[in-house]
Formats: sequence, structure tokens, C-alpha cells
Amino acid sequence: MVAAKIAPSMLSSDFSKLASEAERMIRCGADWLHMDIMDVNCVLMPVGLFCFKVVLFFFSHRAYLDCHLMVTNPMDYVEPFGKAGASGFTFHVEASKDNWQELIQRIKLKGMRPGVALKPGTPIEDVYPLVDGENPVEMVLVMTVEPGFGGQKFMPEMMEKVRALREKYPSLDIEVDGGLGPSTIGIAASAGANCIVAGSSVFGASEPTQVISLMRKSVEEA
Repeated sequence: MVAAKIAPSMLSSDFSKLASEAERMIRCGADWLHMDIMDVNCVLMPVGLFCFKVVLFFFSHRAYLDCHLMVTNPMDYVEPFGKAGASGFTFHVEASKDNWQELIQRIKLKGMRPGVALKPGTPIEDVYPLVDGENPVEMVLVMTVEPGFGGQKFMPEMMEKVRALREKYPSLDIEVDGGLGPSTIGIAASAGANCIVAGSSVFGASEPTQVISLMRKSVEEA
């Protein structure tokens, strides 16, 4: 069995009051805080760039820091993010084909949980070696929008990747990110996703607690 984990995306928060926004999400029932770290070479629009100093800032809240690195050279970030207190370190398969085994090992040695992400245009088969390897990743993040900025429309066709992962790896943490909210959580949960990243649907809600609760219930029922 895999547990439901709801991770509000801090990319959709009010950057002028990050501390209180993080606290608010935790009070509303968030399991993780999801943070996107981008560079201009890896994504089209590096909106809301989070550096490791911001991760350190959030660590004071003692939350699980789910860090998604959309960067060209993820190896360069392992040391500073480990020191900063990141909990999860998810890198992109597109940026790590030459050194993923060493990258995973370094992530674990720094006390972080390794995950791998893939863009919508990347075949799901590309991540199988990283899950099946002797030193495997512990989570796969399926992007349901093109990475780079928030508020995009959910891509339901990406659920075929989620279904394939869940069928092949019943106990794997499978995360989805992009356009998740009350209207799309059902299809993601039924496909097999258990880690849900939600940005504007949570931060823009009048009652974020209800949105988080609804998404958790959908995952648990599925």
C-alpha cells in the first residue's frame, strides 16, 4: 500500500510572505511542501526561481521539503541542498542520462530521498532503469504540464504513464504535478498517483483545508 501525500506547490504562494504561507499550508493539512528549482537552460520560463538558501529558510518549519530540480546539472545541487535540509531531491531524467547512478548514490549519502521526473514528451520507459537499478530512485514524478510556470491546463493523456508505472511498481511513490485540483484529482488518483502536487487550486482556494482533504480522500478511495 502507498500513502496519500498532498504537496502544495510553493511556486503558487505569495513570495512576499513565504514563511507564513508555508505555515498556513501545514496547518491546512499538507503532508509535504513542494518546491521547484529551475534554471534558464532547462525550462522555458524560470519563473519563481528557488535557490538552496530558500530551502534552508523553509527547513525551519520542519516540514518535508519535496524539491523538484529542473536544472541542467543536478549533481551541482546535491551538496548545497543536503546541507540546507532538503528532504526529497527529484531530478529530471532528461538531464541525468550520463551519471544517474552516481547522482542517486550522492543524494542518498546526503540523507535525501531520490526521485526522478520526466517531461510530458519523455517516454515512461526512460525511467524504468532508475527504478529497477541496484541503487533505485524512490519516487517518480510524472509532469502533467510542461515545466516552467504554474497555472497550466492538466494533460490527461499523461495518465497512461501513471497507469503503466502503477501496474509495474505497485508500491512505488508516484507523483503528479501540473493542473491538479478538485476537477482533475479523480483521474489522477484512479490512474495510480498517490503524491499530488497542487498549486493554484490550493493557494487560490477560499478554504485550502477542504481542497487538501478532498484530494487526500480521492487518493485513499482510489
